[in-house]
Amino acid sequence: MSFLNNLFPDPKYQTSDPRPPEQIDDPEIIISPDTRRTKRIPQGQSRTKKWPVLDAHGTPDIDLETWTFAVDGLVEKPLRFSLDEFMQLPAVRVYADFHCVTRWSRLDNVWSGVATREVAKLAGLKPEAKFVVAFGYDYGWTTNVPLEYFLKEDSLFAWSHDGAPIAPEHGGPVRLIIPQLYAWKSAKWIKGVRFLDHDQAGYWEEGGYHMRGDPWVGGDGERFRWS
Repeated sequence: MSFLNNLFPDPKYQTSDPRPPEQIDDPEIIISPDTRRTKRIPQGQSRTKKWPVLDAHGTPDIDLETWTFAVDGLVEKPLRFSLDEFMQLPAVRVYADFHCVTRWSRLDNVWSGVATREVAKLAGLKPEAKFVVAFGYDYGWTTNVPLEYFLKEDSLFAWSHDGAPIAPEHGGPVRLIIPQLYAWKSAKWIKGVRFLDHDQAGYWEEGGYHMRGDPWVGGDGERFRWS
């Protein structure tokens, strides 16, 4: 696979330095606060100009005609969308960095999609909701996110990255993006979310990954339960 990659240009390869947020001159783009840090790369991370592909089980085969996105749990109004219905929801754009727990960071990304706040508003969160479980199409994969991070202004369900549809290997047609946590919380191939009153470990969390996953906490970020 690496040999074949060397034969063809990488359309996502970054050829310039990351832009400071002050250079994003579109007032409609939401600026993730972590991009305003003096040092944008957390301790223990290094910048990649590529966009590596990592996942637990490989890219699932998703039929876009039957794709659905469901919202349930502690909500007043459970929701279910087709892909066409989901794409018609109000859209936002977010400028953010992307930090993988495997120690690479991809800076300077522009995501387009539906704000997580918009979905929560449509569903009507019940007061007791404190956590979110995100479900993926990849063989029952899940991850957990504290509600406070899920509802950050820069969190969204993205269908576009840097002006192009998100490729299947990167989580398309729609993936969750939580810029202020490690990238394993940004569930690929999203199929739904469930709001809970308690924290519930997902796939990687059951294997020892941190329940929150903040890359900026402590000396080396919240990578594992014991960190």
